[in-house]
Order: sequence, then C-alpha cells, then structure tokens
Amino acid sequence: MSQIKNEMTPFLTTEEIQVLVKKLATQIESEYRGQEIVLICPLRGSVHFAADLMRQIQLPQQIDFVYVRAESRGGAISIIKDITLNIKGKHVLILEEIIDTGRTLSFLKTRLLASNPASLKIVTLLDKPARRELPIRADYIGKTIDDRYVVGYGMDLDEKGRNYPQIYNLRN
Repeated sequence: MSQIKNEMTPFLTTEEIQVLVKKLATQIESEYRGQEIVLICPLRGSVHFAADLMRQIQLPQQIDFVYVRAESRGGAISIIKDITLNIKGKHVLILEEIIDTGRTLSFLKTRLLASNPASLKIVTLLDKPARRELPIRADYIGKTIDDRYVVGYGMDLDEKGRNYPQIYNLRN
C-alpha cells in the first residue's frame, strides 16, 4: 500500500473531510427536519462517505445499496445489484463520494425516479464539473474540485487506496 502513497500528494485530511461531511449533514437536516429519509449508497466508492454522513444526520433514516457499472469507458451501464427498499413516496438521497463524468449517476437517477420517490436529491462530497459528460448536478456539494485524479476515502486507483482515511492527488 505504501507504493501507491508514494505516487500521491495530500489533498484533504481526515479532519477536513469530516468538516465537509458535517456541513452536508447540517444542510440535509435543515431541509428534511422531522421527516424520514432514504440514503442510497452506490457501491463501492461511496461506502466511507455514506457511513460517516449517516452517523452525522440526526433524522430517521434507512439505507440501501446499489451497484451500477459501466461496461467500458463510454460503454453501456448496467445494474449489478439493485436496491431492495421500496422508495415510492419517500425522500431519497443518492450519496456519491465524487461526481466525475456523471454517466452512471445519471443512469441511477433515472432508474430511481422510475420508482416514484417523493423527492430525489444528490449529495456528493466532491464535485468535479470539468469532467462532466452529462448535465447532472448535485443538490448538496461538499467541495468543488478542479480536474484532478483523487484517491482515498473510497476513491481508488485500480482498486487500490480506497481504505486511506485521507484524500490524495495522483502525481503526474
């Protein structure tokens, strides 16, 4: 694991990440005060973010997991594991660790809207609009970043680095 860290420079510390998570939780609590929410965690990268955020949100909540995958860069998108909760009439939040091209997120949003939730919003820790291929926006954004490759806190480089508690930039 240290080999990949040698290719990285620090970007966000654990403390800075937690400040962003708390900010997002406060915004969500303010909007959904007194209501139950359903958190949808796309696997695998969003697990760290989802766990931290759900502990910060002091509202009745449920969580479910979905695994959506693009077959290749720009290729077909498919659902490997769908949600199991009935979200009809519920307030649903998709939790993303980072929004990059927006392709899989757009696909997931369309899929979830077909289940007729009362509302559907997107929460992201990091937003990278420079890479966007589709016009999709998050409703809650922790931090907007420029076009950089980041690893850690669920984000990976060839499945390595997801477990790092901080976020690092890949050196060029």
